[in-house]
Amino acid sequence: MAQWTSAVGAAQLARLLTSQQDRPAGPGTRRPPAYRALADGIRLLVLEGRVPVAARLPAERELALALSVSRTTVAAAYEALRTEGFLESRRGAGSWTAVPAGNPLPARGLEPLPPEALGSMIDLGCAALPAPEPWLTRAVRGALEELPPYAHTHGDYPAGLPALRAMIAERYTARGIPTMPEQIMVTTGAMGAMDAICHLFGGRGERIAVESPSYANILQLMREAGARLVPVAMAEGLAGWDMDRWRQVLREAAPRIAYVVADFHNPTGALADEDQRRRLVEAARSAGTVLVADETMSALWLDEDVAMPRPVCGFDPAGSTVITVGSASKAFWAGMRIGWVRAAPDVIRSLVAARAYADLGTPVLEQLAVNWLFSTGGWEQAVELRRGQARENRDALVAAVRRELPEWEFAVPKGGLTLWVRAGGLSGSRLAEAGERVGVRVPSGPRFGVDGAFEGYVRLPFTVGGAVAEEAAVRLAAAARIVESGGTMGAEGPRTFVA
Repeated sequence: MAQWTSAVGAAQLARLLTSQQDRPAGPGTRRPPAYRALADGIRLLVLEGRVPVAARLPAERELALALSVSRTTVAAAYEALRTEGFLESRRGAGSWTAVPAGNPLPARGLEPLPPEALGSMIDLGCAALPAPEPWLTRAVRGALEELPPYAHTHGDYPAGLPALRAMIAERYTARGIPTMPEQIMVTTGAMGAMDAICHLFGGRGERIAVESPSYANILQLMREAGARLVPVAMAEGLAGWDMDRWRQVLREAAPRIAYVVADFHNPTGALADEDQRRRLVEAARSAGTVLVADETMSALWLDEDVAMPRPVCGFDPAGSTVITVGSASKAFWAGMRIGWVRAAPDVIRSLVAARAYADLGTPVLEQLAVNWLFSTGGWEQAVELRRGQARENRDALVAAVRRELPEWEFAVPKGGLTLWVRAGGLSGSRLAEAGERVGVRVPSGPRFGVDGAFEGYVRLPFTVGGAVAEEAAVRLAAAARIVESGGTMGAEGPRTFVA
C-alpha cells in the first residue's frame, strides 16, 4: 500500500521551484551543484508546508522534463533528500515527501508558537498582540454576570446570541449602513465566517478571485475547500487596488466569489479609498460575483491623519453583492474567537443552515463578553489601547529594520498590523529557514501568494516593540547574512532573549 496521501504534479512543482531559483543571488553567494539546489528547493517547500508531507512527487523523468535538467540531476536530488529524511520511496509506489524523525510537522498556515518556545525564539509569524487589559478581565466578569439566564437554555444559537446580533446590527446602522439583526450571523472568528462562506459559495472547482498577495490562512482555507484561486495583483507600495485589472479579471474569469481586505490590507497595509471601493462593488455586481469584504483590521488605524472611508458594504445598500466579515480577534485579542457575517437575510439563513454540519454555534460566554464590550463603551477604550500598542511597535520595528537592514524596502502603512518587506533580492523562503536557526520566526512571501509568487518578500507584524524589536532586526540581519553566504553560520546560534 502506498504511503502518500496526495500528489504534486511536475508542472506545479516546477513553478514552485522556479519562483525560488529566479531571484538574484546575494553578494558572495556560492552556487551549489544543480542537484543540491534542487534538493534544497524541495526541502524548503516541505518545511514551509507549501508541498505537504506525504505528497507523491513526480517521477524523475517527468520532473527533469518540466525543469529542463537531466534525469541524473533529479535522481541525485531525490537521493540526497532520502538520505536527509525528507523523502521516502518504494519500488512500484514512487517517492513521497517526509520529515526526519524529531522534526515538527510544518504548519501550512501561520500558527503562533507555543508559549514555552518564546524564551529563545522571537515570533514574527503571528500578527496578534497580547490582550488589552484590564478590558479582557472586565469583559469576562461582565459576561459571567449575564450568563445565568442562558445557562438554563440549551446554549445552542447557530446564528448567534440575539442580543449580540442586535448589537452588531446597531453598530453598522450607526456607521450609516442600516442593518437588521436578521442580516448578522455570529461565527467562531473571521476564519469561521470565511469557512462558512467558502463552503456555501466557493465549493470544489469554483473560482475565487483573491488579491495577490493576500492573507495566507484564508488562501489555505480556500485551497482546502478545493477552490481555484484567481490572483489579482496589488499595485506597488500602498497604492492598493488596480480597478482596471479587477474589472478585467471579474469579467473574463467570472469567479463565483472575490475576497478582498480593503481596510489595512494583510499583508501590505494598503487602505482602499472610496473610489476604489465603489468601482470594486460595481465590477463585482456587473460580473455576478459575490464580493466578500474582510474588515477585521478596520478599527486599527494608527495615524491621526487617517480618514476612514465608508465600509465596502456601504456601496451595496441592498446587500445583493457584498458580504462583510468582521471580528474581535485582531482589534481586541486573538483569543477572543468571535467573528460575524453581515449579508442579505437569505444569505444569512443559508449560512446558518449549512452551519449545522460544521460547528453548530459560537461559545456563549465569549459572545456575552463581546456584547459587554460593545454595550458599555469598553470596546472603544480597549481598541484605543490596542492602537497605541501597535503604533509604538510599528515605529520601533521600522526604525530597527531600517538601521540593521537598510537595503530592505517597504512602505510604512498608516494602520493594520503588518509590514510587507522586499528583502533586498534575497529568498524569503531561505530567510525564514535561516531565521529559525538564529532565533527569529518570520513568514516568507510565498505564503501570501499563489503558486510561489513573492519569493523576494517577508511579512513583519507589529507584535513586538522596544528592545525586542531591536533584537528581532539584529536576528533578521544575521539570517540575511546566512542566506547571502550560501547557508553557512558561524559559532553563534540563537540567543535566549527575555524582554
